Amino acid sequence: MQLLDNIFWHALVGPHARYAVGANDARRYAASFSPIVGFADAERPDFDALAPFCEPEEQLYCGGWSGPAPAGWRIELESTMYCMVRDGGDAVSDGAPDAVKLGPQHALRALELAALTRPGPFGPRTTELGEYFGYFEGDRLVAMAGERSHAGTLREISGVCTHPDVQGRGLARRLMNKVIARELDRGETPFLHVMSANTGAHGLYERMGFRDFRETVVRVISRT
Repeated sequence: MQLLDNIFWHALVGPHARYAVGANDARRYAASFSPIVGFADAERPDFDALAPFCEPEEQLYCGGWSGPAPAGWRIELESTMYCMVRDGGDAVSDGAPDAVKLGPQHALRALELAALTRPGPFGPRTTELGEYFGYFEGDRLVAMAGERSHAGTLREISGVCTHPDVQGRGLARRLMNKVIARELDRGETPFLHVMSANTGAHGLYERMGFRDFRETVVRVISRT
């Protein structure tokens, strides 16, 4: 579980290195994938190394760091989030056998749903970072869930969201169970992030077998 202490760094220099840009002790997902950064030392981030790979005013997510903003950078937003891990619990079966596996042809629909529901950092090519599944009504994507970062046997569940018009049907939970089941079949350990203020989602994830690993600061930063 030590990888979870700095999971984005381990993903960006490990399995997701092909999606990353950066230098020295700073990495980020390339702009079209997901606006997330990682540092070798999350508590003492090397922003000088990161700067050449960021556009002015581009908003990026950064976790685990609570110091003052260095010269040339601005903190746009600060909050806290839980990292939760599923390391036990009941067996899970595929809850969405009829779901559509999302591919590049669905990228625009996924981005539209993410922009509407704001499940967290999401880019035009985020669905290429892992397996994503969704439900459609006509040509409109109304629910999705998938995978983002991973390192070792840890695999992050992310992008979980439902269109307001179809909430209450349990679509997102069914999709999550599908992703969880596939990860467990591969011998992986599912984990996720949830904002501390989102008590409803936090309680749901606990009922689904997740436990708190730790609570950390999360910030949205930009280069001035």
